[in-house]
Amino acid sequence: MSIDFNLSAEQIALRDGARAFANSVLKDVRKTIAQYSKPDERFYSTKPFFGQGVEAGFVKALLPKEVGGSDIATLDFALATEELAAVDVNVPTAMLGSGLCIKPVAMFGTEEQKKRFLTDFADDGTRLGALAFTEVTGGANFDSPDPRFGVNTFATLEDDEWVINGHKHYTTNGTGWDGNNCHLYAVVCRTDPSKNAEESLAVIMVPGATPGVRVTEILDTAGHRATISPRMAFENVRVPANNILGKPGDGIKIVSTNFAWTAALIGAACVGVMRAAYDHALQFAREDSRSGPHPIIEYPTVGYMLADIKMKIEACRYLTWKACHQYDQSKGAEHELAVMTKVFCSETCVNVVYDTMRLVGVDSYTDMHPLAELMNDAMCFPLYDGGNMGARRRNLHSIIKSPSYSSLTAPYATFNA
Repeated sequence: MSIDFNLSAEQIALRDGARAFANSVLKDVRKTIAQYSKPDERFYSTKPFFGQGVEAGFVKALLPKEVGGSDIATLDFALATEELAAVDVNVPTAMLGSGLCIKPVAMFGTEEQKKRFLTDFADDGTRLGALAFTEVTGGANFDSPDPRFGVNTFATLEDDEWVINGHKHYTTNGTGWDGNNCHLYAVVCRTDPSKNAEESLAVIMVPGATPGVRVTEILDTAGHRATISPRMAFENVRVPANNILGKPGDGIKIVSTNFAWTAALIGAACVGVMRAAYDHALQFAREDSRSGPHPIIEYPTVGYMLADIKMKIEACRYLTWKACHQYDQSKGAEHELAVMTKVFCSETCVNVVYDTMRLVGVDSYTDMHPLAELMNDAMCFPLYDGGNMGARRRNLHSIIKSPSYSSLTAPYATFNA
């Protein structure tokens, strides 16, 4: 028996289709968003591209089959993500932002909740979902064992309704396409201020049209220029009691599983950005002599640097594939490899893009080349979706110090034993 890294015919078709879509459609995103100075205008201008992505089936891939989705494997989605992110990071991020809202329902919701909350996305894939996770004071301690700290958005049960109050930021997609909220929010909250996360953390689904939900501010970012990052207020927001996924206390598992899914896929996005930077540096090295007698690729200093960059890209790609495969094998239960992928690939991405800038030289820090823009995109990866220092390494530490931890789970998927 052997380990087969060959892609199936279906996976090759998916990869090639995503590459063709990126090169024919997403290639125009950068010049489109460059026309706008405000972050919300940049985001709204990507709706036509997002809509074409819906037509191509990328949003349908996030949805379970019982509501009309195709529910493709995480590994397959990673193949597409790399191709998309190699051309544009903004539209794929909006898709993943919706995924952060959709996946908790798909994985932890009842059949009734899946139909109630997700059918609309199948009917109109341009609808946006958002995960309202990050507190304005930070999200790293969302699972705090001390009830005095952690999540400060609270849901109080009154008769047959949850009443939600709190503020969130970095709520990707939260504005919707017009500033009047997105279609659905998955709100991370606590159901009792006297109880810790293990007892009270919850994920409650909130339709965007619910009174009391509003955008209070839009944060601008150095990279991911057309990814929207609003601050949201939830003020006396009332939703039915059965909008909660599972029960109070289930929120830790739901949030951790959700972020393990994006952690694995961020590895693919990082590979896409690194690949774009590498291809640009390689072309530059082949064509530019820097006023010398030969193209600079002829010099060992340049050639060795390109070799080092390519090795890092390949290492990240196959780590990502392994993490996605293991996440699928375990049905989302195993998180170690996914979190390691997010940390390693995101930090490697920053280093790789910087190395391509060093190779090109000072021109890479201008608008003559796309590398400065790619660097701004790369720097976001270690910071968002659970920062590598505040959240992801702490997550790994928690896994490693568990009495049930095995160092063989990551390489050999021993959870199947």
